[in-house]
Amino acid sequence: MLGVPAIGSALLGAVVVQGNRANSVAGGPAHVHMVGAGEGAAARPTTTVKPLSCEKLPNVPGHSITTALVEFPPNAHTPRHRHPGAVTAFVLNGMLRSQLEGGPVGTFGKGQTWFELPGTIHLFAENASATELAELLAIFVSEDGCGPLTIFDR
Repeated sequence: MLGVPAIGSALLGAVVVQGNRANSVAGGPAHVHMVGAGEGAAARPTTTVKPLSCEKLPNVPGHSITTALVEFPPNAHTPRHRHPGAVTAFVLNGMLRSQLEGGPVGTFGKGQTWFELPGTIHLFAENASATELAELLAIFVSEDGCGPLTIFDR
């Protein structure tokens, strides 16, 4: 189904994403493969999100911080989406192109970052290379529950 992320799995666990809800199937690390709703999105490789941790913030009641590794295979694309909380993205490897609504397209390399306010429309993010893997570390601060990190427009 277009606009809905597909199922991802890991050796020890899995996350099933249905609509805007992520449900853990078993304990352990999880992978979420994202499939986009954009024109031609099915032809491009998918982005993989691997949640690494989720911790309650003791000094900010009702909020958590989640850290995730986002892998962009060569030519991978994530279509229009938003996040329920604030996000900082830090590029670990490769070159990524990204555009937030109302802003220019940016190209980010290893060691560069961008920030998204809660609910900001992220028009797209993609690997700028057709041959090299790109990765980023995403840090989300949102309401408790460690729920869905990405909400796709339909």
